[in-house]
Amino acid sequence: MTLTRPTPPAAAPAGPVRRRPGAGRAVAVLVLVALGALIPLLGPSPALHGTGEAAAPGTGGIGLLRTVLCAALCVPLGELLVGRLARAVPGAPPLTLRSWSPYAAAAGFLAALGLASVVATGNLVPGRLADLDLGGLHASRDGRLALLEVNAFLLAGLCARSGRPGTQVWPLAAVAVAEALRAHPPTEQSPLAGSALTLVHLVCAALWAGGLLHALRILGHWRDAAAGPALLGRYARVAAGLLAAITATGVCSSLRRMPPDGIAGQLTDTAYGRVLLAKVLLVAVVAALALCARVRLGRAADPLAARAPARVEVAVLGLVVAVSGLLTALPVPIRW
Repeated sequence: MTLTRPTPPAAAPAGPVRRRPGAGRAVAVLVLVALGALIPLLGPSPALHGTGEAAAPGTGGIGLLRTVLCAALCVPLGELLVGRLARAVPGAPPLTLRSWSPYAAAAGFLAALGLASVVATGNLVPGRLADLDLGGLHASRDGRLALLEVNAFLLAGLCARSGRPGTQVWPLAAVAVAEALRAHPPTEQSPLAGSALTLVHLVCAALWAGGLLHALRILGHWRDAAAGPALLGRYARVAAGLLAAITATGVCSSLRRMPPDGIAGQLTDTAYGRVLLAKVLLVAVVAALALCARVRLGRAADPLAARAPARVEVAVLGLVVAVSGLLTALPVPIRW
């Protein structure tokens, strides 16, 4: 028997490395969306320009605190949802990722504490500690809701550090309910209906954004495991239902605050309408990116190619969260 040495493969011809065609388009979409959302993200002043409306004191800071609070809901709820989906994937590798829920709970606690301090000074930005009337928080509805959020985030952090992190869903649910009730005071027409719409909208949005973030973290941890595409497919089916619920509740909530006969004018003539329009455009881009990822998942030779539009999608979802935080701090349009 004669042993022969295998011939080494021919070296590939030297030349410039081609970039993936999808990467350039994804970056271009992200840059365009960021530019389109720049005005509302700069704060209330550009959105209020020319509307004749006046911003409440500290609107920019309050919008930032509400953005942090919303993000603090997204991270743990997304981990709980996608963690459950990942454990149901046949042959999936074990989940050994470090949880971000304790850090999210700490950020949410600080944001809720900052918002409670604003309520304690009569919805004004406190200039010194003497301005805070912490004892008066129990005397008002907004104060009690603010305290509920502070305590709920503290409890959520303790649950996340415990041996049963799934129990944090209950204090997080309390935060979502408190936010929904705060957004619709009793003086509003049919406040319970508005709170129900806001609750469904907030929870579905948190599951969508936080779930996608955690799914991408798991895919990076699993590397080239065959379970990755299966997890993406499971998440995509859930996300489709979440998007439908977000769209329906968002449209209904907008129509409640801006009557159909004057919604076109209020979208451009009021600060609330302008930021809402920016949010709608961002959500439309996110939906298009989600559809692109779904198509790649089903048709591409490498299903994990869907990660490229998914990464851009989660970045744009971050912009949506920021715009939503600013939206809660702006004056609601007057129903003529």
